[in-house]
Amino acid sequence: MASLLVELFTEELPPKALKRLGDAFAEGVSKGLGKREMLAQDSMLRAFATPRRLGVLITNVKAGSEPRAIEMKLMPAAVALDANGQPTPALRKKLDAAGLAHVDPATFKRRMDGKTEMLFADTQTPAVPLAQALQAALDEAIAGLPIPKVMSYQLADGATTVQFVRPVHGLVALHGSEIVPVGTLGLGAGRTTGGHRFQGAAEIELRYAEEYERRLAEEGGVIAEFDARRAEIRRQLDEHAVKHGASLGPAAGCEPLLDEVTALVEMPTVYAGQFEAEFLQVPAECLVLTMRQNQKYFPLFDNAGKLTNRFLIVSNMRLDDPANIVQGNERVVRPRLADARFFFETDKKTKLAERVTQLRSIVYHNKLGSQAARVERLRHLASRFQARLPRGERGKPYADRAALLAKADLVTLMVGEFPELQGVMGKYYALADGEEPSVARAIEQHYWPRFAGDALPVGDASIAVALADRMDTLVGMFSIDQRPTGDKDPFALRRAALGVVRILMETPLPIELLPIIRDTLEQFPEVLPDRSEALVSEVWSFMRERLENLLRERGYSAHEVAAVLEVQGDQGLGDRLDLVPKRLEAVREFRKLPEAESLAAANKRISNILRQAAQKGEQFAFAKDGEFPEELERSLYSALRDAAGQATPHLERGDYTQYLLSFAVLKGPVDAYFDGVMVMVDDAELRRKRLGLLSELQWQMNRVADISRLAA
Repeated sequence: MASLLVELFTEELPPKALKRLGDAFAEGVSKGLGKREMLAQDSMLRAFATPRRLGVLITNVKAGSEPRAIEMKLMPAAVALDANGQPTPALRKKLDAAGLAHVDPATFKRRMDGKTEMLFADTQTPAVPLAQALQAALDEAIAGLPIPKVMSYQLADGATTVQFVRPVHGLVALHGSEIVPVGTLGLGAGRTTGGHRFQGAAEIELRYAEEYERRLAEEGGVIAEFDARRAEIRRQLDEHAVKHGASLGPAAGCEPLLDEVTALVEMPTVYAGQFEAEFLQVPAECLVLTMRQNQKYFPLFDNAGKLTNRFLIVSNMRLDDPANIVQGNERVVRPRLADARFFFETDKKTKLAERVTQLRSIVYHNKLGSQAARVERLRHLASRFQARLPRGERGKPYADRAALLAKADLVTLMVGEFPELQGVMGKYYALADGEEPSVARAIEQHYWPRFAGDALPVGDASIAVALADRMDTLVGMFSIDQRPTGDKDPFALRRAALGVVRILMETPLPIELLPIIRDTLEQFPEVLPDRSEALVSEVWSFMRERLENLLRERGYSAHEVAAVLEVQGDQGLGDRLDLVPKRLEAVREFRKLPEAESLAAANKRISNILRQAAQKGEQFAFAKDGEFPEELERSLYSALRDAAGQATPHLERGDYTQYLLSFAVLKGPVDAYFDGVMVMVDDAELRRKRLGLLSELQWQMNRVADISRLAA
């Protein structure tokens, strides 16, 4: 056994797909060899991916597979053998095709397979040479690559056209020191690869597979492994940032760019550049986006998180004197920053309020009207939602004003150039116009949270407009049957629903969700009355699914989530999402009790009894003291009332954990009751009383969570 190297030497690969392509190629080749029994148990693979190559090195690869004894199922014995026990023509044809014509039929085995007696033959898998196995694995790996866009190109013969993500100019396939005779995309395998386009050896003839990475680094000027190259870039970036007393800023901003530049260079070298400090008068978000998105630069921030006039360049050239590279990049970035400054200064000449009328010409959705029509809906909703918030800005028209201006920056030059800055630029323009700080803040934050884990809006106006924006989207799109399907969600309705859930639950806000949905639906008068409640229910169910997924991601079990959410809208708690976390924690604490399993099972039994009784038309109400003839009933009734008396004050204080724990004392009386009492007796009056006792027991114990859902 020896190490196997396979490399495709290409023209520049698409950077955003490189890491995915490299991993898929390596895993595809390894998987193909594995299923052909070419790998040892301790074989390991390493994936290589640079802008000009995809490669894989796999250790302990066999030169060929060994024959292996197997049992082959042939066909039903009744079909395979004639009346004399001799092979039929059908069996002979099967044996010829399987290469078993030489096998003595007397050695065949008969065995029942289901209801049919089948014929089996002992045979061996053929030995497969590595070249044959690798050719098949290579073909499968290439066919399975997640290529974003296929490119067609002609081979050197000028006649043959092949397809791949980019033209391929070389194929290396080495097993130890031996070339494996395989081919793909019109190329035959060899042992020659290429180094860095400008600063490495044009041709590197490899002696054996294991030296690939080292010789590419030493002679080719190439760090072949993606993760190693990324780590080196990060090291250099951090080193330069420290040298300038700065940082790269929050990881969420620079990590995606780090992945992208890793896919653009083979010899990463970081240099520092700067621009005129006067550009810092432009909002930092504009400059940062310009540098990161257009130029692939890493802007530097001071210790207070404020943007500086320095940036880092990740170059594909390592020079003793990088002056030309640095100065060239500084010349390139200035016009970009100047454009940003021009957009900003020009936009400020027209107030946001004066831009609102321009929204009439922007279609939000052909069935839901223009952005201007949507703004009017947002104003009504934001004002109503603000009035529901128990905070300090009630009565002030900040939410209405913020909703009016929230979408006005869509018609500015800056947002036209950088759509990612919508809301951010609205805040800056609102402040320049002299708007209230709460209004300016709401214009930016009504887009929050923008992604999983993002910050939530702060303040009445921000929260009200954020809720209005998302609820208008959700209800509006559901009203015109534009629901998400499968993995398709063109209007980001899942993200909108999750945003509402997080705002209500994590802020937290003591308001109910169903009235918010109904408030929103009123803004769509075209929805027929007989469809309204069904639509409300549908939107709530969709949002509940998002809530369930979020809670599961945070580590709560399906039983715990169901126990809490099953009582939404019941027991006086309503559909208040702000109560969900406390109730979940209460359920978790309850489950730790030794009595929890028994009480959950009893609750499930009670639920089944009451449901079946209701289906039969039974009528019953809560039990009354003195109604029960048997001691077990009186004992349970007394224990329930005592426990409820202890628990109710905890519920009123919002201490849900202590509320549930108060009922642990009921385990003994409940177990004894079910052991000694028959509920569904023939005596209708006694049956009614016993159902009433169970009904009260269920109600008292399940006011925080449906305990029966915890039963296995």
